[in-house]
Amino acid sequence: MLTRAEVLPVNTGTEKVFCRNIRERGDEERFGRTEVIDNTLNPDFVRKFIMDYFFEERENLRFDFRLEKSIVGIPGKKCGTVIVTAEELGCCRDSVLMQFCANKLDKKDFFGKSDPFLVFHRSNEDGSFTICHKTEVIKNTLNPVWQAFKISVRALCNGDYDRTIKVEVYDWDRDGSHDFIGEFTTSYRELSRGQSQFNVYEVINPKKKGKKKKYVNSGTVTLLSFLIETEVSFLDYIKGGTQINFTVAIDFTASNGNPSQPTSLHYMNPYQLNAYGMALKAVGEIIQDYDSDKMFPALGFGARLPPDGRVSHEFALNGNPQNPYCHGIDGVMEAYYRSLKSVQLYGPTNFAPVINHVARYAASVKDGSQYFVLLIITDGVISDMAQTKESIVNASRLPMSIIIVGVGPAEFDAMEELDGDVVRISSRGKFAERDIVQFVPFRDYIDRSGNHVLSMARLAKDVLAEIPEQFLSYMRVRGIKPSPAPPPYTPPIHVLQTQI
Repeated sequence: MLTRAEVLPVNTGTEKVFCRNIRERGDEERFGRTEVIDNTLNPDFVRKFIMDYFFEERENLRFDFRLEKSIVGIPGKKCGTVIVTAEELGCCRDSVLMQFCANKLDKKDFFGKSDPFLVFHRSNEDGSFTICHKTEVIKNTLNPVWQAFKISVRALCNGDYDRTIKVEVYDWDRDGSHDFIGEFTTSYRELSRGQSQFNVYEVINPKKKGKKKKYVNSGTVTLLSFLIETEVSFLDYIKGGTQINFTVAIDFTASNGNPSQPTSLHYMNPYQLNAYGMALKAVGEIIQDYDSDKMFPALGFGARLPPDGRVSHEFALNGNPQNPYCHGIDGVMEAYYRSLKSVQLYGPTNFAPVINHVARYAASVKDGSQYFVLLIITDGVISDMAQTKESIVNASRLPMSIIIVGVGPAEFDAMEELDGDVVRISSRGKFAERDIVQFVPFRDYIDRSGNHVLSMARLAKDVLAEIPEQFLSYMRVRGIKPSPAPPPYTPPIHVLQTQI
């Protein structure tokens, strides 16, 4: 998901330079520079910076300070604090609901009147125009009333209220050679005045105007209504306090190979992460920033557990079934490697138990305050396909998403079926309420150059890209609005004091 955000630095040194990481190359580029504020230890910068925000990617920002005098710090004390606030640009999330009618349009059909429709064009910075909306065709009339339509402000004018919007009026023809009736121009700012004399437009045909001295117009188009609607976003819920609860489930079936052997997908290489570790770290390090306590349940399935060798498809990696939480992604990694030394890889590959485990928690919190994401990392073919489908269909009604990463060389046809991008998954004649599963094969992200950092970044980007829309689809269906964001934090004055 892409949104636009304004970043405003406040309360720091006299000048600051923003640098950001370039995702594809891993190096940095200068993004912007604040103005200089003289003779103050507590400046409040005015200049804002607009940058893209991606939920599914980590954007590293570096703040460079430029001071005319060096900071002389007091040992053991801080030498200043920088506070960065961010907000989404409202116009990028607004949509407008508009309705138009026309009066006395030119007659174009020989055996009838006209079949008019409108075509809206957004102007571009290079002076060209791009079609952004077409109305329906109203048959056999010179005084049409078109249905109200909804369009985003970004599509209509790219957030620029004064950018030209060109509207063309055509008479529809079956063969596609629609007859041009005329055109007019307006802007978002003009349209936002609503129904008034300012929004009655003469439709002009330049060719007719050039040929006929008495030409007035080819009819008029009138704006009947203009309503602004602000779409709530994923960030609105996060700012309102919604927590993303992240759970990990790891495949411990015997098909992964002996962890002590280099051929194993669970091989404990002392020098680099195995495929399971890379997938876990790539996804976990992005999503952990949306969980305030950084405590993550970590489960395993398909292993024999000590001391009696019973097979479990829902065991805690930390060995504590009453409290399977690990602190941070590093804690999950530690529990994962510890489990490899204590359990026996076995089978079969059952997904339903871990899905139902998370679903039980999701079913208890349906007020929008929490959303659950389950990451399943597996190497093989699902053994309980029917039960897994049923679990997913049931979970589609809950605040929950499932990410499946397939590691190893196996065929993952069944995983593609669970993904549901082509055909919505069903069980016992009942279809999933929402698409909540995203599957990717890890082998597609092996970087040929051996740069695992880039591989992990691309993996995280693709598996997390659908989460915001899946999240919003649940909130929309349930009619849950985001809670108001708390007021911004203002540090006490003494924290901002700096010795120069």
